[in-house]
Amino acid sequence: MLEEEKIDDGMTGGQIIPINIEEHMKTAYINYSMSVIVARALPDVRDGLKPVHRRILYDMSAELGLSSDKPTRKSARIVGDVLGKFHPHGDSSVYEAMVRMAQNWSMRYPLVDGQGNFGSMDGDSAAAMRYTEARMQKITDEVLADIDKDTVDWTGNFDDTMLEPKVLPTKIPLLLVNGSSGIAVGMATNMAPHNLSEVVDACCAYIDNPEMECEELLRYVKGPDFPTGGLIYGYEGVKEALISGRCRVVLRARTEVEHTPSGRECIVVTEIPYTVNKEQMIKKIAAMVNERKIEGISYINDESDRNGLRIIIILKPDAVASVVLNTLYKNSELQTSFPVNNIALVNGRPQLLNLKELIHHFVEHRHEVVVRRTRFDLKKAEDRLHIVLGLLIAQDNIDEVIHTIRAAKNPEEAKAALIEKFGLSDIQSAAIIEMRLRALTGLEHGKLVAERDELERQIAYFKEVLADVSKQMEIIKEELQEMKAKYGDERRSEIIYSSEEFNPEDFYADDDMVITISHMGYIKRTPLTEYRTQNRGGVGAKGSATRDEDFIEHIYVASMHNTMLFFTEKGRCYWLKVYEIPEGTRSSKGRAIQNVIQIEPDDKVRAYINVKRLTDEEYINNNYIVMCTQDGTIKKTKLEAYSRPRANGVNAIVIREGDQLIDAKLTSGDAEVLIAARDGKAIRFNENTVRAIGRVGAGVRGISIEESDAVVGMICIEPDSKQDVLVLSENGYGKRTDLEEYRITNRGGKGVKTINVTEKTGKLISIQAVTDDNDLMIINRSGLTIRTAVEQIRVAGRATQGVRIINLREGDAIASVMAVPKSEEAEETVPSAEGGEAPATESTQE
Repeated sequence: MLEEEKIDDGMTGGQIIPINIEEHMKTAYINYSMSVIVARALPDVRDGLKPVHRRILYDMSAELGLSSDKPTRKSARIVGDVLGKFHPHGDSSVYEAMVRMAQNWSMRYPLVDGQGNFGSMDGDSAAAMRYTEARMQKITDEVLADIDKDTVDWTGNFDDTMLEPKVLPTKIPLLLVNGSSGIAVGMATNMAPHNLSEVVDACCAYIDNPEMECEELLRYVKGPDFPTGGLIYGYEGVKEALISGRCRVVLRARTEVEHTPSGRECIVVTEIPYTVNKEQMIKKIAAMVNERKIEGISYINDESDRNGLRIIIILKPDAVASVVLNTLYKNSELQTSFPVNNIALVNGRPQLLNLKELIHHFVEHRHEVVVRRTRFDLKKAEDRLHIVLGLLIAQDNIDEVIHTIRAAKNPEEAKAALIEKFGLSDIQSAAIIEMRLRALTGLEHGKLVAERDELERQIAYFKEVLADVSKQMEIIKEELQEMKAKYGDERRSEIIYSSEEFNPEDFYADDDMVITISHMGYIKRTPLTEYRTQNRGGVGAKGSATRDEDFIEHIYVASMHNTMLFFTEKGRCYWLKVYEIPEGTRSSKGRAIQNVIQIEPDDKVRAYINVKRLTDEEYINNNYIVMCTQDGTIKKTKLEAYSRPRANGVNAIVIREGDQLIDAKLTSGDAEVLIAARDGKAIRFNENTVRAIGRVGAGVRGISIEESDAVVGMICIEPDSKQDVLVLSENGYGKRTDLEEYRITNRGGKGVKTINVTEKTGKLISIQAVTDDNDLMIINRSGLTIRTAVEQIRVAGRATQGVRIINLREGDAIASVMAVPKSEEAEETVPSAEGGEAPATESTQE
């Protein structure tokens, strides 16, 4: 399609030229697009700033003098100055850009120091610019440092009345540390912020080895580091974003599980994902709770204050925190994604950049700045030296100089005479004419000589720098390290790895851990080395901080790489890696087991088995799980039936009403089984007498007991084992007995006496299989623990009452007993009953 365009030639009164409207529209749109891309929406790869940000910072620095050590000025004054001199757009675009540079939740390293209401994370807008004031942050002084030393190119402003910089000579890689976002025409950029310390280390590593691959730089830059902190879920997205420049990074809020004063569980949110509006997020969660799209939440409240963000989500009594949290991640902004798209202007053209390219362009920019700055300083020093040398000539010939000047009719004639008589330059002669009489003193002469020497030294250094690229790069590194020392800080965003991305075992040493589970269901892992050996009869060391009504009920030992099978008293089985259990000190309470594995609120873990090779077909088909219940039922199932972990667990044994699971053991299929009851009876039979059945089944009779009696434990001793049978009563009496003293009987019988139960000993509490290479770890209901060597406990007859193993305070009783590997550490000093410190001593044998 053609359209006529009238062009006035000034003589004929106009000329009609036909044009192609399609081509004209295409050209006009391309020009508009490039204007938006280059002059508005995309940052420059060198200083990481868009034109509006660059103009604001330059105006605050050069035009208004609002450096970090100067008083603040009205924002309206700053905006007006920027509009009138450099940025002929709407005032809101300039003010909003300045406000964002002052918000510490929007920028990782804010560039503007704002005074007044500059908005909030709830989406509140800043106060009008007539009410707020601003100046530059201290870090911004480094962004504009040396701008007056011909370090960057300049261009005319919109009306060519003054100059503005095309780029700022920043010492800080702003594009990486603060990121950027913008929508141009046909393209957009969305760059994540990073940690300054990590980026500086990566830049220095690149300077040392420019040939290094992008993957090698990942050792220094771990990933984005958002100003609002939070969690980055999954490393693959982070890695892809840094290597390719484009990917999606998943962000999660940082949460903790706490308890209200009434004991209710609550999820506490302390950090939210980047760019999320806190108020809107809370409203959406509340709306979903009211609409029953999210179950298990009874109350949500924002308790944030000047000390930090804090959102409280109180759960219903029967809710499981981990389940509710996963639902929130799925349905609310507690989990969002950040689409990384690293597009920036390189030589005026938009380009997709990876981490190495971003660092390369910044280092090249800094290299140019250092070279141009050094040239400027060199010229300035040479010019000054030229004048100083002329002044020294004048001082050395002061009488002739004075006579020549006095004889001249005017300054121009005096300058010409000095040039002719002393061989001076025009600049030198002008400086001599302007010289004051005080310069004739001996002190001033000494100052000029010292200045000359210093200038000569500086000039030699500048020339040396300009002649050696390695020295230039060393200067860049030194200045970067200075920026890191001044402004570097710790990471705020933590990167957590999803299970499918890596083998978590590679991150944990295979150390032995003590797993403790309290009566009220709190679990933790503690390094075994924290528990040190005491002599038999010791009082014990404090083992766990529990509530008054709580006590440690189960204690197990496993290595970090083991897979643990948890068996509950209701007969269900759950899986967990040891490193997934929350770590705690020996005195800490631990974490509610419902937050670690998804067991029912009224269920308890009763037994645990640790295995390493659930994927080994031969191993899982030739080993068995033997379970025993409180009423004496025993069940045997192949390990293979429990080799496929499920998050919600599986049924392991059918539990009849009024019964519960007591213990479960891993066996080879040929073990000797001993089951002991509270009244002091124990039965021994071979595992072969129990037929292996599937997971769905109730088992068979293991021991016959009275209605008032109950099974306290089961041990399984393998044929080649040298283990003895160790029994312990609730009042602290115990003994070791040779296995052969227990005769083999038919499964389902009443058994034989294993300990002489008296009022002094109390009922039987535990049966363990031990050797001299074991220690015995005992925890009582008050939370005290003692670890004593098994070899200190003498071997006694089957029907005796044994010796005192642990001294119990009045009203206390043993809660849990476990045989653990022997410790090589020395005897530990423990608190005595009177509150002082005394070494544990051996009790008199009964």
